[in-house]
This record gives sequence, C-alpha cells and structure tokens, in this order.
Amino acid sequence: MEFLNNFVLPQSAEHIELLHYMLLIVLFLFIPFISIVFGGIFLSIIYKNKAHKSNDNNYLRLSKDIAEITTINKSAGFIFGIIPLLTAILIYSQLLHNSGITNLNYLGLALVFIVIALVFIYSYRYSLSFNRIFGSLSDKSITDPLVIEDVNKLSDESNRISQKAGNFGLLFLFIGIWFFITALTIPSIYSSWNVESFIGGLFSWKVLSRFIYYIFFALTLSGGMILFIYLEDEKKKRIKDEEYSHFLKQKVLRVTFFSAIFIPLFALISLFGLPQSALTGTVFTYAIISLALLFMGYHFIYLLTKEIKGTTAALLFFTLVFSVAAFIISDQKAMATSTQVHSAMLSAEFDKYLAELKGEGKTISINAEEIYQVKCASCHKWDQKLVGPAHMDVLPKYVGKESQLIAFIRNPVKVDPAYPPMPNPALKPNEADAVAKYLLETYNEKNK
Repeated sequence: MEFLNNFVLPQSAEHIELLHYMLLIVLFLFIPFISIVFGGIFLSIIYKNKAHKSNDNNYLRLSKDIAEITTINKSAGFIFGIIPLLTAILIYSQLLHNSGITNLNYLGLALVFIVIALVFIYSYRYSLSFNRIFGSLSDKSITDPLVIEDVNKLSDESNRISQKAGNFGLLFLFIGIWFFITALTIPSIYSSWNVESFIGGLFSWKVLSRFIYYIFFALTLSGGMILFIYLEDEKKKRIKDEEYSHFLKQKVLRVTFFSAIFIPLFALISLFGLPQSALTGTVFTYAIISLALLFMGYHFIYLLTKEIKGTTAALLFFTLVFSVAAFIISDQKAMATSTQVHSAMLSAEFDKYLAELKGEGKTISINAEEIYQVKCASCHKWDQKLVGPAHMDVLPKYVGKESQLIAFIRNPVKVDPAYPPMPNPALKPNEADAVAKYLLETYNEKNK
C-alpha cells in the first residue's frame, strides 16, 4: 500500500484533527456491522451443522433466520462493509504518512479478505433460501418418485454449495478481521512498537487480546440484534409459531450470555496493553463508559432470562452498540495520543510547505540563540534539571532526527511524567527550524 504515499496531500493541524473525527465515524459504521455479520454467520453455520446431525428442522430454520437478520442485504454489505474500509485506508494513509507504521499493509489485506468473504457470505445467505424451497417441495405437493428424487438431488447439491460458501465466507472474514484489528492496534501502541516482522505483528499478545475481545463482542452484539429484530417481527404478528419462537429465543440468549461473560477481561487486557504515554484521562474515561454500558447490558440479559420482551431486547442491543462505540473512541484517542508527535511533524511540514508557497521566511535572518534565550532558557539548562529536563539528557534521541525535534518544539507533548508538560512556545516554522538546528549543533559541539 506504499503507492498511496504518492497521493497524500500536506495536512494542517486542523485537518489532521478533522481526519481523526472522520475515522471515528467510519469505524462507527464498519465495526458494529462487520461484527454482527461475523457473529451471525458463525452461529448460522453452527446451527446448520446441528440440523444435519440431529435432523431437527428448527435448527435449519434458525440457521436461515440468523443469516437473513444479521447480513441485512447485499447493499448493506457494500455500504457498511466495503466503503468504510476503503475510507479508513485513505484516512490512515494521510494520518500516518511517512511514519514507517505498517498498518496500511494489514488494512489492504483486510480489504481483500473481507470483500471475498462478503461474496461467499451472501452466496451462503441466498443459497439457504433455495434449500428451504427445495425442502418444502420434497415435503409436499409432489408425489412422483422420480421428480422427488431429482428435487432431493438438487437439494443435496445446493446444501453442499451452501456449506462450502458459508465455511469459506467465515474463514475469509475471520482472517480479514484479524488483519483489521492488527491495523487498528499498531498505531495505538506506536511509541512501543518493536515488532519488525509482518507475522510478528499478527501474533503480538496486544493484537491477540484485542482480537479475542472483538470476537466475543461480535457474538454478543449479533445475539442482541437477532433477539431485537426477531421480537419486533413477532410483535407485528409476522411470526406465529410459538414452539419455534421459544426455541430461537433460548438458543440465541444462551450464546449472548456466555459470550458477554469474557468481554470485560479482554477489554482490560487490551486497555493495559497500551503504552503509558497513550493512557490519558480521556482514554480511561471512555473505556470505563464502555464497561459500564456492558454491565448495564448484563442487567438486560438477566431480565431476558426471566421474561423475553421486545423492549428489553432493544435496550440490550442499543446498549451494546453504545458500549462498542465508547471502546472505539477510547482506542482512537489512544491512537491520536501515541501518534501526536508524528501528527505535529505532518503539521510542521504543511506550515513549511505553505510558507514556501507564500514566499515567506526566505530572506529574513533568524537569530536562533536569541530565540532560545527568550523562549527556552527559563525552563531548560544544558547540564542540569530545571523546570524541564537537561538538554544533554534528552537531545541524544533526536540526533539525526531533526524533523522530530522541530515537530516537538512546535507542538510539545507530555513525555516524561517526572516533568510538567512543556508549554507551546508559539514559534513560526522557520523559527522552530532554526532553534532545532541550534540545539543539535550546540549539543554536538559540547560532545566533542
């Protein structure tokens, strides 16, 4: 996905912040939808296999109903499954331009696998309808043994195609989601990411803990949606089979309950897997909100075990949706914090580019030492701690990385918890360039 660097435009600090908000909206659309599709297809295949083993038609009907409810339709797959993922790739290419973070490669593979998965999944969904038609034909209205035999052959062939499509769809979606979660995790732990290999990124415990959290939440969220939609249909008198209705409610509620149990554990593991620099008050606040909403969801699940009502199922579903939304915000706030130095570098490059277009800063002579004495010397000394750390202690990490030092000077962030955050000195791009060069040149002279 490196070719996207050729299409990236310089972005100001305001535009970078706007891109973060756009990414949140995209993830709000994509993650709940693809979670429900994954959980629904997983349950549909499980119940379809049980139907063949037990010869219980209720399982086959349940498999079809779950597939129809959770996949909605093909247009939804394109609007909520493919377009948001393409948009996320474009946004990440802007936000992480020249950062060296490899998440675009994972996102590109996620797109390929998820597109293929959706093709198989919708083939599986519609093949289930054909299976049901063949089943009803063989059960009644046909008495000719030869015709019944032909119908049964067609039904068996349709079942084989359906099973393969479902299995392949689930497998490709599983892999695609794994790539997607890896792509989301890497920027959030950018400051501590030391994995060099592509495979190593996939099997990092930080990625795996988030992936397991995602799988359990997908099953819980899909269970909540199935109960909500089914009970709405039942309320409108579209469903009149009480025996099957009870069967569906009990099976889906059981899956929802057992899937929800493990979510808090892996959510906390994921949260504390973030580097210290990313664990801000905002990140914790939204993580706590997510868990609080989840525990509220437990209350609704408990009420459903006592009496299954449509209103309670609706409250459960929307509580889970808001819970995952809060977790997405927490994760994206961590990502924004972890990459804020890089964002400052992008902003500095934009300011420099804009200044060059305006013809500014080309003929004015800048006294970097004078700027340093006015803006910096009150808080920093070269060889001893003052309000901030000694220059000799922090400048070594910027040797050969002048652009990072310029970005930090223009948009300082809290790095060392032992010191207060550095106030923004409000330097122009050319002034920040001059001060950074002055600091590094002076540091090299003192080390001779």
